[in-house]
Amino acid sequence: MSRSLVVCCVSGGMDSAVAAALAAREGRVAFLHADYGQRTEKKERSCFERLADHYRAEARLVVAFPALAAIGGSSLTDRTVPVREAEPEKGVIPTSYVPFRNAHLLSAATSWAERVGATAIFVGAVAEDSSGYPDCRPEFYRAFEQAIRLGTRPETRIRIAHPVIDMSKAEIVKQGKELGVPFELTWSCYQKEDVACGVCESCRLRLKGFREAGVPDPIPYS
Repeated sequence: MSRSLVVCCVSGGMDSAVAAALAAREGRVAFLHADYGQRTEKKERSCFERLADHYRAEARLVVAFPALAAIGGSSLTDRTVPVREAEPEKGVIPTSYVPFRNAHLLSAATSWAERVGATAIFVGAVAEDSSGYPDCRPEFYRAFEQAIRLGTRPETRIRIAHPVIDMSKAEIVKQGKELGVPFELTWSCYQKEDVACGVCESCRLRLKGFREAGVPDPIPYS
């Protein structure tokens, strides 16, 4: 019996790359990427394409969400809002939060998964040791799974897998090393595309994860 097909939501970052590696162990993969007008989309798209090549994705899809850029409200999509250069604040939703972004992403992934007969959607959401985005919580994904059941064909069966959601960044790095994830093909910086800034919340979390895991980070920093 052939292995089932799964849709992987791949931003180009380290978390989704590890989730995709786990998905590739489980079945055949199709890679989906979201372009919502983020500052580093060109670099993220390049990483997505190279990761798709690395994992031999059977199909790839880039979905544009211009509405998210038009809505704004995030330092990732609105250049008048500065990217925060500090450690994440516990209990505080950062300016980098894109309002309800993951619901848009999962909706597109569900449509594609139903169309191509995929049995699961893999996402690299992280709830622990993260920036505290509300749409990265386990209960959000449980609720969305129920929406999938109610809003698709009766015979459609699509589960949402979030294999790194309870991991720290250090644990994600260690898991990635065990899986042979090419971290040099990933990008986490919120504001630069040539060399990572090293000071935004995302860079700080990434650097902390590699440091605590005792693994060198292979991407360049300014």
